[in-house]
Amino acid sequence: MNTFRSTTIIGVRRNGKVALGGDGQVSFGDTVIKQGANKIRKIYNDTVLVGFAGTAADSFTLYEKFEGKLEEHKGNLKRAIVELAKYWRSDRILRRLEALLVVLGKEHSYIISGQGEVIEPDDDIVAIGSGGPYALAVARALAKHSKLSAREIVEESIRIAASICVYTNENLTVVELG
Repeated sequence: MNTFRSTTIIGVRRNGKVALGGDGQVSFGDTVIKQGANKIRKIYNDTVLVGFAGTAADSFTLYEKFEGKLEEHKGNLKRAIVELAKYWRSDRILRRLEALLVVLGKEHSYIISGQGEVIEPDDDIVAIGSGGPYALAVARALAKHSKLSAREIVEESIRIAASICVYTNENLTVVELG
């Protein structure tokens, strides 16, 4: 079955700055439907960055549930994520969502799946979506071997991923904290 998909989100924390970027492509099966989608949001008084990938409806559902939990827990990022994961795992319908979220605060980064899994990466770089593995590899290399800013690493990572992944384009949206 064909579904609407949006892909390639990458977040980087570096030198006190946090940047999150995404490409603009939305696909239906193997057809590009939209070139300039915005998959990145600043929420909770502009203190948290969220990006989503996966089927469009599932991504928006996961995003809205997370935003509600963040409001409910007054901006406590860890608590909101844990509560979302517990809620997700207990709901038969919701835990089947085909979506991923990247969540970045000033100090922590997380990947949240539609199945209720939460991952905090070992380094300060997170990536999801079809082009995510390519962007992640580029970002790790740039972080290790350059003096580029978080924003510059995000931008270059997506550009290179777009040159490899057919589900990623170069129409970038990048937002920053810090």
